[in-house]
Amino acid sequence: MLSALRNGATRHVRGLATAASSYPGALLNVPKTVVTKLNNGLLVATESNPSLSTATVGVWIDSGSRSETKANNGVAHFLEHISFKGTKSRTQTGLEVEIENMGGHLNAYTSREHTVYYAKLLSGDLPKGVAILGDILQHSNLDEGAIERERSVILRESAEVDKQIEEVVFDHLHATSFPDSSLGYTILGPEANIKSLKRTDLQQYIAQNYTADRMVVVGAGNVDHQALCKLAEQHFGSLPTGTGKAKFAKPAFTGSDVRIRNDDMPTAHIAFAVESAGWTSPDHWPLLVASAMMGSYDRASSAAHPSSKLAQIVRDHKIANSFTSFNTTYSDTGLWGIYLQSNARDNLDDLQHFTIREWMGLALSPSEGAVAVAKQQLKTSLLLSLDGTTPTAEEIGRQMLAYGRRLTPYEIDRLVDAVTVADVKRVAHDYIYDRDLSIVAIGPVEGLPDYNRVRAAMNLLRY
Repeated sequence: MLSALRNGATRHVRGLATAASSYPGALLNVPKTVVTKLNNGLLVATESNPSLSTATVGVWIDSGSRSETKANNGVAHFLEHISFKGTKSRTQTGLEVEIENMGGHLNAYTSREHTVYYAKLLSGDLPKGVAILGDILQHSNLDEGAIERERSVILRESAEVDKQIEEVVFDHLHATSFPDSSLGYTILGPEANIKSLKRTDLQQYIAQNYTADRMVVVGAGNVDHQALCKLAEQHFGSLPTGTGKAKFAKPAFTGSDVRIRNDDMPTAHIAFAVESAGWTSPDHWPLLVASAMMGSYDRASSAAHPSSKLAQIVRDHKIANSFTSFNTTYSDTGLWGIYLQSNARDNLDDLQHFTIREWMGLALSPSEGAVAVAKQQLKTSLLLSLDGTTPTAEEIGRQMLAYGRRLTPYEIDRLVDAVTVADVKRVAHDYIYDRDLSIVAIGPVEGLPDYNRVRAAMNLLRY
């Protein structure tokens, strides 16, 4: 039956019903994002909803592992850890008790291009939250003893990450796709760096990257904009201005192949990816729609996009446990692809064939119905992701760093809605069809075709 499917089959996608006429109006009826630039270049952005009793306030920093070198790779993540270990005016215990007494939640994370510190708390405790964020970002003790203790914590975290195969796959995918760029570095850094980073490394990273013009103070929920501006001026006004946003040479994408065969593992983990577009590229939105058209599938939950032909094939013929399409975006580039998990080690050839065949279909004959369904799914997903003050603050911070402004839900809806079948076909031809790809495969992957065969399938004339 799989061989019959290889010859192609006709399918029909039900067209979407017309959306309710009130939908665009509802998108316009959302709180406005207000932005103010302080004298030192620090941006303050808020979306206020006085009906709420809680708020999220945080600092989004235009700096992550991409701002590192081979010598200090891991320093941004190390700094995120050590910042909570005490300041000149707060001990680690005092800081923890202060947060606990407020009933608040203080957290941080590091990505390849950003570092984020944020607090979720009752709106009345907003001044305390801003004061704590300002203190840990500017006055951390960076105590030598705490640094030594934290090494073992981060090494254990690194060991745990190595057990999460999906994380390992995507780390390899970045490393092999961008081998000559810091974008290919891992966020935690290599073990040797974790063991050797010094206090001076942390201080140098702070001086170079924790500057006002690379930061946005964001508030969402029951937040008064002018009050937050005053708090930001009070607690962040002494930050140096710096030299502007981080500037990187656009990394060269390298088509490549990494395979770690382990027949003792029950599941093959496979990722295929091509180079994608950056945040500000007009191709970003059509590529998102194309990714949504590929859909996703999870056999454990029987979750599949019925409009995704790949999901139907995978489900009906049990050639994969799950798959997820992705479009990972950075300031000037990205990775568009798919991550698959399969226990059917003898059918990896078929899994690869049908995956690449559906990719080629995007460039050759995307249908009106499939594009319409994908656009609706994408719009719904983007709107549902804003459910809460923390996700809203996250979107504001990310967009302020990426675009220099907040895109409203209505704007996003219009940008997605404007994507046409021709747009999907064009970006699929420009970014996918006959383009080099990166492959990462871990587990019982002997049955996966070699790189040259997969690459040949990216051009139907050669396959």
